[in-house]
Amino acid sequence: MKSFTGMTSWFSDMQLKEEIRAIVRAAKEASRFLSDVSSKVKDDALKRMAEGLTKNGSFLKEENQKDIQSARADRLSPALIDRLTLTDSRIAAVADGLMEVAKLPDPVGEVTRMWRRPNGLLVGRMRIPLGVIGIIYEARPNVTADAAGLCIKSGNAVVLRGGSEAIRSNMAIARILQKALKDAGIPEAAIGIITTTDRKAIAEMLTLEDDIDLIIPRGGESLIRMVAEKSRIPVIKHYKGVCHIFVDESADLAMARTICYNAKVQRPAVCNAMETLLVHEKVSKAFLPEMAEEYRKAGVELRGCERTRKVLPDAKRATEEDWYAEYLDLILAVRVVKDIDEAIEHIARYGSMHTEAIVTKDYAHAQRFLKKVNSSTVLVNASTRFSDGFELGLGAEIGISTTKVHAFGPMGLEELTTQKFIVYGDGQIRS
Repeated sequence: MKSFTGMTSWFSDMQLKEEIRAIVRAAKEASRFLSDVSSKVKDDALKRMAEGLTKNGSFLKEENQKDIQSARADRLSPALIDRLTLTDSRIAAVADGLMEVAKLPDPVGEVTRMWRRPNGLLVGRMRIPLGVIGIIYEARPNVTADAAGLCIKSGNAVVLRGGSEAIRSNMAIARILQKALKDAGIPEAAIGIITTTDRKAIAEMLTLEDDIDLIIPRGGESLIRMVAEKSRIPVIKHYKGVCHIFVDESADLAMARTICYNAKVQRPAVCNAMETLLVHEKVSKAFLPEMAEEYRKAGVELRGCERTRKVLPDAKRATEEDWYAEYLDLILAVRVVKDIDEAIEHIARYGSMHTEAIVTKDYAHAQRFLKKVNSSTVLVNASTRFSDGFELGLGAEIGISTTKVHAFGPMGLEELTTQKFIVYGDGQIRS
């Protein structure tokens, strides 16, 4: 017989499960409504969402400060607190992202291809929403708005489960977004938010394969691996962002210094920041000393291979683990390579299929790098920091996928749809 304590725990677990299931069931019902909502109504909702965030900036920052105070009391890392923080500029950027999504073409209902069969059937493919998307994320409250906006525009309902460190910020944003939906004539349940910080809520979400169509985890590698291992629902994931820049022998070195500084220093705590710098041996002596001085002024710690340390004796000795590391901090691994092939081989061995860049004047090398590097975003003469849905013209992104099934790279509206076959006939039967 269960003890009183055991019965209480069992009852509490049942309450939690029913709470999660109710939110998900309501989202599924709302998704049926959303699948047939016009672009005009969805765009109106997005504009109201953006206006609501802007008008309530002070309220959002007040709630966010409560999360930041708790994070500092819990001694969370500076990188995590940076991701958590809402400022006027970040709130404005989120609102701008929603407005950009509103301006984008609605993918729902688009017929991407039509062809005629010998029997006269006209066959096509039409974009449709996925249904209900579950987002499990840590620290970044902007994900609440980005994910909701993209899901609404693409005709999907969303169930949001943010981390405990941002619970007040997430709830504040969600309330504003839900009100905007209601004012636009869309069920509030289309944006579901799980308010409990109990991690059992995640486990429950991951069992609801009949009601949730896709799970997208955003956060640290341990969270993403846990979700991928336990989910009964398909998962879009990227474990980490070990991003590289290769400075080729033909590079404009002034350009290379600007790009490499931006990629490491501008915002080191994000997944598209550079973590390893690869430099062609023929330009290492001309490039590295001045680059290292700029990094030193910015507080960047350098960890180099033996060839690097011959040019930069003050650099720390890089270990094998450094080549795999996602520092999310002002730390950079540096390796001198003999040619482009060694750079490509290094990326293939140690990279995470996230984002890589080459700085070069050699067109053939640029094309070789683009074709041979097997990452979701590959750039020529530009910072890795551009691997971002907003920067690439998607309006905003719901995440970055480093798995190739369904989506690869920053995920925007089209990646939140699938395609069904549509067929027009005039009485054909199969013999």
